[in-house]
Amino acid sequence: MNFNVEKSDLEGVLLIQPTVHSDSRGRFFESFQKERYKEIGIEEEFVQDNQSVSQKNTIRGLHYRAAPEQAKLVRVIKGEVFDVVVDIRKQSLTFGQWRGYTLSDSNYLQIYIPDGFAHGFCVLSDTAEFLYKVSEYYSAEKEKGIMWNDPDISINWPTSNPVLSEKDKTNPALKDI
Repeated sequence: MNFNVEKSDLEGVLLIQPTVHSDSRGRFFESFQKERYKEIGIEEEFVQDNQSVSQKNTIRGLHYRAAPEQAKLVRVIKGEVFDVVVDIRKQSLTFGQWRGYTLSDSNYLQIYIPDGFAHGFCVLSDTAEFLYKVSEYYSAEKEKGIMWNDPDISINWPTSNPVLSEKDKTNPALKDI
């Protein structure tokens, strides 16, 4: 296998570390290979790639999608972010719990986020370019969010004065969705 996989205690969430090959020319790694990812349980057909560019202290999220839900495979291609996954599966033993990971263009880490999770990130570097592979096409009607600073989730974000979209400023609390 060309990567290492660490399972989160949030069932289904995977932290993936690809094998990076370096030499005098630079670096190379496989960022996605369908059959190898299928071997570790990622069987979604990713139908769309999205890329965002954000400035320092921007928080995007916490986002999720109404049914049909959307799995994601995310990574940073430039800069550094604090990436957050929140379990919103009502029957889950870890409902409302979150985990955070630092993703950067130098650690090459990826996170696989299955259905049933909200996702967001905070930019730590001056700017960051973030890539999302998603299992469902974009739909404004199905795009949903949870307030970034929900006191019941209590995410320890690395900024107290985030840059937020107008939409993310008005997302409801987890208990209200």
